[in-house]
Amino acid sequence: MSRARLRALLAALLLACAAGAAAQAIDPLPFRDHAQELRFQHLTQQLRCLVCQNETLADSNADLARDMRHEVFRLMQQGKSDDEIKQYLVDRYSDFVLYKPPLQPNTWLLWFGPLLILAAGAVVVAVNVRRRARAGASGGDAADGPAPDNNTEDDW
Repeated sequence: MSRARLRALLAALLLACAAGAAAQAIDPLPFRDHAQELRFQHLTQQLRCLVCQNETLADSNADLARDMRHEVFRLMQQGKSDDEIKQYLVDRYSDFVLYKPPLQPNTWLLWFGPLLILAAGAVVVAVNVRRRARAGASGGDAADGPAPDNNTEDDW
C-alpha cells in the first residue's frame, strides 16, 4: 500500500471519528447570562428523557431529548417560570416527564411499589426460616428417611 493511500485512509478514519464525536455533542444554546444557563441546567435535571427513561433531559443524547431541551429553552426565552415550564411539559407528556413525580394517589405504586416488593420478599424469607427452624427442632419427619452419610471418600 502506498504512502499516499495510507495517509488518505488515515485521514478518512480521523474524519469519521470526529464526525461521530460531533454527532454526540449537545448543541450550545445562546444564554443571556450565566444565571440563565444555571437555571436551564437545574430545570433539565428535573425532567426525564422520554426515550431513555432512566436519564434526565440534561444527560440524554436522544433526538427527542434535544428537541425537549430546545422547547424548554424557548419557553425560558418567553419568560415562563420553572413551574409553568414543568406544567406545560406535564400537560403534554403526563407526570412521567418529571424525574421525581409528585406523590399522588395515581403514583403511589410508583413510589411504594419497590418497598412493597421488598417487604413481601422479607415475609417469604422469614416464613421459610421459621419453617426450617421448626423442622430442625422437631428432629425432622420420619418420611425424610435416614440422614445421608457425608463421609464419602470421593468428595471433591
